[in-house]
Amino acid sequence: MIKLGDFPPPKRRGLLLHGILIVALALLTSTAFFYLTTTEPGAAFPALLFAALLSLAPIPVLGYRAYALSRANYELNRNSLVLRWGLRVEEIPLNDIEWMRMAADLTRPLRLPALRTTGSVLGVRRHPDLGTVEFIASDPRSLVLVATARRVFAISPEKPAGLLQSFARATELGSLLPAVGKSVYPSFVIAEAWAHPMARFTWLNAIVINLGLFIWTSTLIPGLSGIVFGPGAPGTAPAVLPSSQLLLLPAASLVLAAAGWLVGLYLFRWERERPLALIVWLSSALTSALFAVAVLFTLNSAV
Repeated sequence: MIKLGDFPPPKRRGLLLHGILIVALALLTSTAFFYLTTTEPGAAFPALLFAALLSLAPIPVLGYRAYALSRANYELNRNSLVLRWGLRVEEIPLNDIEWMRMAADLTRPLRLPALRTTGSVLGVRRHPDLGTVEFIASDPRSLVLVATARRVFAISPEKPAGLLQSFARATELGSLLPAVGKSVYPSFVIAEAWAHPMARFTWLNAIVINLGLFIWTSTLIPGLSGIVFGPGAPGTAPAVLPSSQLLLLPAASLVLAAAGWLVGLYLFRWERERPLALIVWLSSALTSALFAVAVLFTLNSAV
């Protein structure tokens, strides 16, 4: 296979924006949980809990988008054009490409995906002339359209002119070997893992334990006047903390379970790493169970 070049998308602005958003949301989440652990149960307690979970939820999505952007690349060789974007891989044989041109040349402009950010222009749109257009891009200002019989792909190489020239050269040279198209979606990795009995068992256990842990602690906190985390210093009584600090345990369990799930998905992509992915998911489920045991022991010392 003769490689004609890599044409990565612009990354700096997107990575900077995603980094700022992740840090800001992490600070909001930490602040909300801090006030949760220092506020006595009352009317403000559910609002703080909702704010903490609301600011926490987008962090994994933004983290994945930042990871996908950092690994994004458009690779052109004598046989195919390969689009890589995180877990999304699209390998298009050169013989399947009908044409390639700048999106700015269209008489009717493209509508961009609704859920987009700088550095992450992803999604599918319908165009009256082109039909289905899938965006795998970071910058809407430098979109290049790659047309196949199945759909049109909108990509954003940092040097679009270089990609167009290299594609024209590759077309003139012709393919060395017949290539087979391949499409890999992040949802396919999740679906493939879900089909594995052990993976499905660990996922369901982690979900049930963490959800039950949050509901359990939330219902217990209003009835407790205080809790004790561990013994006090020698010769002194252990400090009695607000009962709302019990939420630290399910919060830590949830964060670790989410991190373990993402790491396991990353490893599951490769056949040789799948046993390690299953070990990670099993460890996450066991860790969540240990947090439930920790809550039980903490309740024994509650006041």
